[in-house]
Amino acid sequence: MTAASVADGTAVYLYGVARGLDPAALRGAAGVAGAPVRGVVEGGLTALVSTVRLEEYGEAALRANLEDLAWLEATARAHHAVVDRAAHAAPTAPVRIATVYRDDARVAEVLAAQRARFGEVLDGIAGRSEWGVKAYAAPGTPEEGAPDPGGGLVPSAEPLTGPNPAPSPDAPGSGAGTAYLERRQRERRRREDAGRRAAERAGEVHAALADHAVASRHHPPQDPRLSGRPGAQFLNVAYLLDDERVEGFLTVARTLADRLPGMEVEVTGPWPPYSFIDTADATPARGPEDV
Repeated sequence: MTAASVADGTAVYLYGVARGLDPAALRGAAGVAGAPVRGVVEGGLTALVSTVRLEEYGEAALRANLEDLAWLEATARAHHAVVDRAAHAAPTAPVRIATVYRDDARVAEVLAAQRARFGEVLDGIAGRSEWGVKAYAAPGTPEEGAPDPGGGLVPSAEPLTGPNPAPSPDAPGSGAGTAYLERRQRERRRREDAGRRAAERAGEVHAALADHAVASRHHPPQDPRLSGRPGAQFLNVAYLLDDERVEGFLTVARTLADRLPGMEVEVTGPWPPYSFIDTADATPARGPEDV
């Protein structure tokens, strides 16, 4: 840590690295904690950075803040806003949230040392963007409460078990107990069959869309509490698209959504290509030795 950074209690937050970025693209941009965004230029690369306070972004503070969901959400949104703004102006490789260095000089050193690596990453995303596709069981269909492809049961309107156990087969009224168990078994099979059908349809969606993409990345199904959707999620995939293939990709997605019964398809984008960048060997998630 430099004497200057110790004296004023600050560090430098890194959002991403761009190539060929016009400095005017960052004019008026605000990053985490509302801090102005600037560029650190080295060897044709521009690091997108802000000055932050160590009391919030130092190593110990980050350990606590990264457990605070409200803080994490606000920081992630600000981080994305900066990367997205730059990505609309030039090829931009985002880095992980809360990547912090001691000062601009240290950031410049990283750019110089990892110039070749960043160049490879930027070559792979130039003229491309990320699009997300999620497929859900439509409300009111058997698939809505079906097991997801990962094997976890998504709750349906009628639980498989209740507070009262099924009657013992040896107890009076055992015929009712047998019927109860058989009904539950039929319900389980029905939902499992519905889950398989939905997974097959999701596979059709992915196969058709992947033909239009440079690459794809499967993500785990989202919890309904995060997705805000009651139905089971059967597909959660990011696609890297050449800019000239976006319209064809979207047309295929709309067509699939219209012709697959019981399935709702959600498309989001364009995004900076977060899912297709690995700069872990170029920049640490956090640099304790730097702050």
